[in-house]
Amino acid sequence: MGINLARFHPYNFDVKRVGVIGQGYVGLAVATAAADAGYFVTGFDTNPELIKKLRLGNSHIEDIDDELLQKLIENSMYRPSNLPEDLHDSDVVIIAVPTPLSSDRKPDLSYVNLATETIINYIKESALIISESTSYPGTLRKLIAEKINVATGISHRYAVAPERIDPGNEKWRLDNTPRIVAGLNIQAGKEAVDFYSTFTDNVKLVSTPEVAEMAKLVENSFRYVNIAFVNELAQIADGFKVNINEVLEAAQTKPYGFMRFFPGGGVGGHCIPIDPIYLSHESKKLGMATPLIDKADEINLYMPRYVLTRVLRDHNQNIKGKKVLIVGVSYKADISDTRETPALAILKLLKESGANCAWHDPLVETFNGEFSIEIGHQDIAIILNLHQDVEIEKLRNINYVFDCTGKLTWAHSL
Repeated sequence: MGINLARFHPYNFDVKRVGVIGQGYVGLAVATAAADAGYFVTGFDTNPELIKKLRLGNSHIEDIDDELLQKLIENSMYRPSNLPEDLHDSDVVIIAVPTPLSSDRKPDLSYVNLATETIINYIKESALIISESTSYPGTLRKLIAEKINVATGISHRYAVAPERIDPGNEKWRLDNTPRIVAGLNIQAGKEAVDFYSTFTDNVKLVSTPEVAEMAKLVENSFRYVNIAFVNELAQIADGFKVNINEVLEAAQTKPYGFMRFFPGGGVGGHCIPIDPIYLSHESKKLGMATPLIDKADEINLYMPRYVLTRVLRDHNQNIKGKKVLIVGVSYKADISDTRETPALAILKLLKESGANCAWHDPLVETFNGEFSIEIGHQDIAIILNLHQDVEIEKLRNINYVFDCTGKLTWAHSL
């Protein structure tokens, strides 16, 4: 692939250099897209091993083509760096860092705070500061912009453009997924639209950063609540001794008023199990209850234990000493991302039940301090995700297979 210089056409302001703080799934995607559009991009990350790998032109993300990455580096369009001073000449600075939950399941904005400190210390000329990191309404205005303004007095412009990245999705990519943006003032909003329009087909400007920030939380809260609904239905269907996946297929024949969601052994990923908690936590600080989100969280967090109850029921409540294999420890099929994967909770519960646990995943190198083992002589297999590379015929040799995906018609399932 070559450099797509034809798309480089910033409209209202002169942008040549872009700094992206964070080179994970979101940061690397936007960094390479901007570089391919003709900007000189510095991708900053504090992980030296990650930067070393990127400098060699090796992407840690399936969606980023190594050939394109190498070409961008060779042409000096993309520069991976773990030195924050390399961001100093950026006309646009994008914050693309994780916003996880703390151990007590509260919003953890420590990475955003570190990114903000980096901007304070190293961006000395006026720039457009954009937050792509998902957070609650008011984060850009009250946390990022206010902190930088107080510390520096520099007249930066501030905008928010919540990321919409779905790893492994071949249909909806960064370039054709609509993007919403908003600025703290009209100028910042227009500049953000101009910038993203150089590598994104559809950019919508909304009235305030708070609208954009909340829209992102609503998108994934919608999914979280509906996943909880079908997870609850899976338990109800089991009581009626009917197959929940067949029920959902039947319901899906209705051409209006129904959208299918899929039950599973838990909810993982960088957004769906986290974003609703950001919305709920900040709403409660304002004195507003969120009973529906809270119940959805309770149901989804229970699913690993529910899977165990089903397996135990089929083994007379005793799996002590049984060789149990978890198949698919990434949070969804055909990607290697293990963030918030329910596999961790299921492995813990299985070990507490006395089982001899291991896992198999052809896409994941290491997980929970362990390595993938081959499908072979296990007594029980629990399928959380079914990658295309999984050898299904080998699973047929295992006495008991519990399939959380509903794809194996011959296996036990939710």
